[in-house]
Amino acid sequence: MGKQYDGVRPASESSIEIDFYYANQRCRERIKLQPTPANLKRAANHRAAILDAISRGTFSYATTFPDSKNAAKFCPKAMGQTVQAFLESWVDGKAKTIKASTADGYRKAVNGRLVPSLGKHEIADLRRVHVREMCEDMDVTNKRIANVLSVLRTALDDAVTDELIDTNPIAGWTYKKNEPPKEEDDVDPFTAAEQADILKALDGQGRNLIQFALWTGLRTSELVALRWDDIDLQRGEVRIRRATTQAAKGAAEVPKTSSGKRMVKLLEPARAAVEAQKAFTLLANAHVFLNPRTNAPWEGDQPIRKTLWQPALRHAKVRYRVPYQTRHTYASMMLSAGEHPMWVANQMGHADWGMIRRIYGRWMPDAAPDAGSKAEALYGKANGQHLVSIATETRIKTG
Repeated sequence: MGKQYDGVRPASESSIEIDFYYANQRCRERIKLQPTPANLKRAANHRAAILDAISRGTFSYATTFPDSKNAAKFCPKAMGQTVQAFLESWVDGKAKTIKASTADGYRKAVNGRLVPSLGKHEIADLRRVHVREMCEDMDVTNKRIANVLSVLRTALDDAVTDELIDTNPIAGWTYKKNEPPKEEDDVDPFTAAEQADILKALDGQGRNLIQFALWTGLRTSELVALRWDDIDLQRGEVRIRRATTQAAKGAAEVPKTSSGKRMVKLLEPARAAVEAQKAFTLLANAHVFLNPRTNAPWEGDQPIRKTLWQPALRHAKVRYRVPYQTRHTYASMMLSAGEHPMWVANQMGHADWGMIRRIYGRWMPDAAPDAGSKAEALYGKANGQHLVSIATETRIKTG
């Protein structure tokens, strides 16, 4: 009788069976060798190599037994993959199909929140309770939590599609914590005097850029992407159809929403800024506004903030606010002057005026001293004759 080897036995006249445990499951595989003493020893050595690879975490079932029915069952992408490994691979693949700015936001959520909190879990073992614990530990706003969960939910949906997991543990689930009433400090527009002081502290292209921003309400990303073929001075309009974000590294991208593509009316101060800018860039470059230090297009908001905006506010002795407040300033000016909220919403690229009402409501005078005067001037007369004639016409048409 030949020598006995653990986990090795003759299976037939032409095969040997080896027995081992992998991923807490007993596995049996047949090797096409006659069960001679020499071949039994070879099979035992093969089994020992498998056990060593399993212990070191380098064993590949599909490579070792490509024809086995267990190869698919123990596919490496479905076995032992951590949330960190999955998310890092997922975001790299996703970046090829989405805008650079969106991909940058995904990476921040993955690297800044999801991997540190959930990365060590195996993706197959990830549960809602793990995600809830992460949310409870996040000292951020509900909006930020929702953004992080949105990234994770999208990634896990893709994991379901790729058959890595059966179900998405946070499908249809949201998390919201109690927040103190939000202080009204997000919208902090510049007064007319502050605007004047800031513009006095600037000259040339810098002054033109900021004056144009204050009187169009454009986002910084839209300002730096603006080209001369977007300007129609004859019609008094500017077409917004692209944006350049810091994440895009100077590359222009289309707006996120259809309402972001729009025509903005050139009010007189904005028109004046464009007319003054002609001398600098009309013939030199396709972009309307260039960085005067480099004579190249701005690559995003950071260079503007550091080299133009911050020095101007210091010189003007105006309390610092971020450049985005020029957009809030535009909105507050328009609404305070009584412009229609829907018109303001369209100018700013909002789909409806709900956001305008929510953010800028306190600049919308619904009980102004002259409320109704526009209608009175248009439709009424002091002696009431115009009103009478309208009423008479109405009776004739309806009666």
